Amino acid sequence: MRKSEPGSASTPWRNPASALSPRPANGVGERLIVALLFGAGALSIVTTVGIVAVLLSQSLGFFAKVSPVEFLAGTRWSPDLVPRSFGILPLVNGTLLVAAGAALIALPVGLATAVYLSEFASIRTKRIVKPAIEILAGIPTVVYGYFAVIVVTPVLRSFFPWVGVFNAASAAIVVGVMILPMVSSLSEDALSAVPGSLREAAYGVGATRFEVATRIVVPAGLPGIGASFVLAISRAIAETIVVTLAAGATPGMTLDLLESVQTMTAYIVQVSLGDAPSGSFEYRTLFAVGLLLFLITLALNLLSQRMATRFRESFQ
Repeated sequence: MRKSEPGSASTPWRNPASALSPRPANGVGERLIVALLFGAGALSIVTTVGIVAVLLSQSLGFFAKVSPVEFLAGTRWSPDLVPRSFGILPLVNGTLLVAAGAALIALPVGLATAVYLSEFASIRTKRIVKPAIEILAGIPTVVYGYFAVIVVTPVLRSFFPWVGVFNAASAAIVVGVMILPMVSSLSEDALSAVPGSLREAAYGVGATRFEVATRIVVPAGLPGIGASFVLAISRAIAETIVVTLAAGATPGMTLDLLESVQTMTAYIVQVSLGDAPSGSFEYRTLFAVGLLLFLITLALNLLSQRMATRFRESFQ
C-alpha cells in the first residue's frame, strides 16, 4: 500500500511556516503576561515621548526670543551676564574636546584589548581579564570625578605646573578610562562573532596569527567595532558628574586640553542647582541645551544601531 503524498485527500498539506507562526494567547495567565510585557514596552515609549515633549515645550519659549541661528552659530555663551549672549558653540566645543580626548584613550586601548582577548588570550586568561575590565563599568561616576580632581590633576600639574585645578585633560583621561569597558567588551563580542571559517582559510594559506587578527578578523568585524566606538563616544558626550567636577565651568572656544572648559551637561547641572529661578528665561536655556544634547546623542545612537545592523547582516 503506497503512502499518501503531501497534499492528497488523506493527508492534508500543511505549510511548514505555519508551525512557526505565533499562536494567540490562551488562558487568563498567559494573557496577563502578554499584557504586562506590552505595558512595559509602552511605558518606555510613553516616557521617551514625555521627555521629548517637555524639552520641546520648554525650548519653544527660549527660541521665541533667541534665534536658532544665534544659538547654533554664536561663539559666546553668557546667559546670566550683561550683555547676554546665547551662542552654544563654546559648550559644544568643551563637550567635544573632552569626548575627543577620551576617545584617544579608550578607542585604541579598548580595541587592542578586544583583539587580545578574542585572538590571543587563553580561555582561562579571558575569564579573568574580561570581568576585571568590566568592573570599571560598575564604579560610580562620582568616584571617577573625585579621582580626576584628587589624583589625575595633581599628576598633570607635576608635569605642567601652569595647569589649573579644573582642566579638560583630567576629565578626558578619566572619561576615557570609564568608557574603556564598553569599547573592549562590545568590540570583543564583534570579533568573536566573525566566522571561524575565515580564520581557517587564512591559516590554510600560511598566514600568521597576527596577520589573521589584523588583516582578516578586525576588517571583518569593523561594522561591529565601529558601532562600539560610536556608542562609547555617545556615552562620553553625555557624561555629567566627571566633567562637572573636573573640567570646570569656563565656556570658551579652545582646543587646549590643559585649559578649563564647560560642557553642555555641566551647564545643565549648574542651572539645576538653583542659580536660575524656575520658569525664568535663564531657566529655559537648560531645556534648549538639553534638546541639542538629546539630538546629538540620538543621532550617535541611531548611527551605532545602523552599523550594528550591517554587521549582523554580513554574517547571516
